[in-house]
Amino acid sequence: MNEKITGLPQLHSAADVAKSLGCSEWWVKEQARRRRIPFIRSGGGYRFTRQHVEEIYLLLEERPSQPTAPHQPRAANAPRRAAARGDSPVVQLRARPPRRAQKAA
Repeated sequence: MNEKITGLPQLHSAADVAKSLGCSEWWVKEQARRRRIPFIRSGGGYRFTRQHVEEIYLLLEERPSQPTAPHQPRAANAPRRAAARGDSPVVQLRARPPRRAQKAA
């Protein structure tokens, strides 16, 4: 008598959610334990409804901070410009000589 109960949400295991997210089951359980993602505690385990999984996707979603302009390639011989921060001059960095060369001198 394996009857399906209608009207109740289907619950997914942490393994199902991890597979859907492409991460480990441990990570999903740890996030639930730390109350960072929504879940239902059932029978000593973590269970997730479809709405929980959708909310997890929204929590993990990252958006660009600013709209980006179309990329324009620079000429091969054009120098790179350093981002100007205030009035401080740009200082050219030079590599230090290796230690073995310093000891020999």
